Amino acid sequence: MINTKSRTILFITGAFVGNNSWDEWKKYFENKGYTCIAPSWPYKDQSPEVLRSRQPNNDIASNRLAGLIDYYAGIISKLQEKPILIGHSLGGLITQLLIQKDLAVCGVTIHSVPTKGVNTFKFSALKAGWRSLGYFTSVRKAYLMSFKTWQYAFTNGMPLNQQQEAYNKYVVPESKLTSRDWMTNIAKVNYNQPHAPLLFISGSTDNIIPASFNYDNYKKYKDTRSVTDYKEFKGRNHFVLGQSTWKEDAEYIYNWLIKNHFEPSH
Repeated sequence: MINTKSRTILFITGAFVGNNSWDEWKKYFENKGYTCIAPSWPYKDQSPEVLRSRQPNNDIASNRLAGLIDYYAGIISKLQEKPILIGHSLGGLITQLLIQKDLAVCGVTIHSVPTKGVNTFKFSALKAGWRSLGYFTSVRKAYLMSFKTWQYAFTNGMPLNQQQEAYNKYVVPESKLTSRDWMTNIAKVNYNQPHAPLLFISGSTDNIIPASFNYDNYKKYKDTRSVTDYKEFKGRNHFVLGQSTWKEDAEYIYNWLIKNHFEPSH
């Protein structure tokens, strides 16, 4: 059992990057008084540099969405009470699925992979995400995003040196099967059932998860008794956690938490 003296935030990492992408976010919310944890995914408990050196990585390749849901549910079970969930990309989808299981007091999804049934035909999303699905390649080998794809899918609009620095610091191999699982029934949500407060955040320049994708996901939720909010930030790409504007996004989330009575201390 994890002993906490203040409300806990569980940060849920997305695909293609290490959990070190939450480092600055953890510091920000800890300074606000929250207890923060950002566990790595299974088989990703080494630095991105080490994980890339082990590519192709069969262990990482074996990860599946259902296993990740169980993994985070297991972490939550060791807490003294339900946490706040903040998830990015595929971590946003996992956040929604854990909210559906009533395992959190509230959830924030940042540029979330959508739930099953929310589709997009935007060219940028198809171009940015196609290779990660790994069709016509072995699923027993993890996928490592190339720098060129990283530039388009995550860090579009940023200076070259910042794109390269971010790639070296954060990019990890990924399971092709996990990338595909968001299209299966594992990612299905009952939009009509009551749920804990949920905030969707999107970015106007995100290529791989366009803002319209997040908005369509948000609009699926039908229970009028439940808090479901949406915010689009201008100029945010999919590397939103590490952009120079990240603190503005964190401040918005913090204010939303306070508005909905999820203060750091009891």
